[in-house]
Amino acid sequence: MTMEKVLTGAMRLLFIIAFGLLAIAVSEVFANAFGYTITLRGNYSAGRLLEFAIVCLVFVVTLLLRQIRNQLNRGSGRPS
Repeated sequence: MTMEKVLTGAMRLLFIIAFGLLAIAVSEVFANAFGYTITLRGNYSAGRLLEFAIVCLVFVVTLLLRQIRNQLNRGSGRPS
């Protein structure tokens, strides 16, 4: 397994985790409006879940930029 495949898999996994956290955060806001909570014992607020999602997305963007840089260095990018 090449390093590029590992990075692509990690990028996809982090992207899925980020959107899962986003969905939980949005549903937590709606649940809190009715006096309920979704997260375990209310340890994490919706804002904290959004922070975790943003951290995951920062890593996804970093991995994407690294992949783009590697492709341009190899010369496989489109000529302008």
